[in-house]
Amino acid sequence: MSPTVLDKGALDKGVDQLILSDPSLKPLFNAYDVPELKIEKNYFWALCRSIIYQQISGKAASTIANRFLELFPSGKNIRAIDIIDINIDKLHSVGLSKQKASYIKNIADAFYNGEVNVENYFTMNDEEIITDLIKVKGVGKWTAEMFLLFTLRRPDIFPVTDLGVQKGFQIFYSLDEIPTIDFMNQKADKWRPYRTIVTLYLWYVVEGPFEW
Repeated sequence: MSPTVLDKGALDKGVDQLILSDPSLKPLFNAYDVPELKIEKNYFWALCRSIIYQQISGKAASTIANRFLELFPSGKNIRAIDIIDINIDKLHSVGLSKQKASYIKNIADAFYNGEVNVENYFTMNDEEIITDLIKVKGVGKWTAEMFLLFTLRRPDIFPVTDLGVQKGFQIFYSLDEIPTIDFMNQKADKWRPYRTIVTLYLWYVVEGPFEW
């Protein structure tokens, strides 16, 4: 039976199983310590963070995320109500684009008005959660995948459109160019149900160990 949460035990088991199903991954796993996904209980902040990390480097996103949290006395305990009445220009001042600031406002509205079904996510599968989240303007499939991977710690997430994953794939397999999505999906099929683990390691290839 596949795990529903990628905790430390599931990570260790997953690495062992991945080496058996695809021995070519062993050098990748030997290059870095097994990553650990931290528990994040604040789903609202987790989605805001995913918006912040859209289409920029991890280091730049981390800086902006810290500045964003400094706007609020509650820090990582920020709630939707804290964002409802805040001016977009104030969010923009910490380094967010105005578009991302508006997306975060949309998420706050959705949480405040009960438009997303977060209370039931533990009983929903990955695709059901993605479908629920992308109802919110600004939350696309990538953002939903980051939420599944880093917040719910789902074990089989493979964000194939992520540039970091694509670059990590290219580097690890010594390819001349960014691989096609079809090629990546075909290669990754044997990594089920632990594609999340390989995703984390492919990011490491590009940026080294990082903190989300």
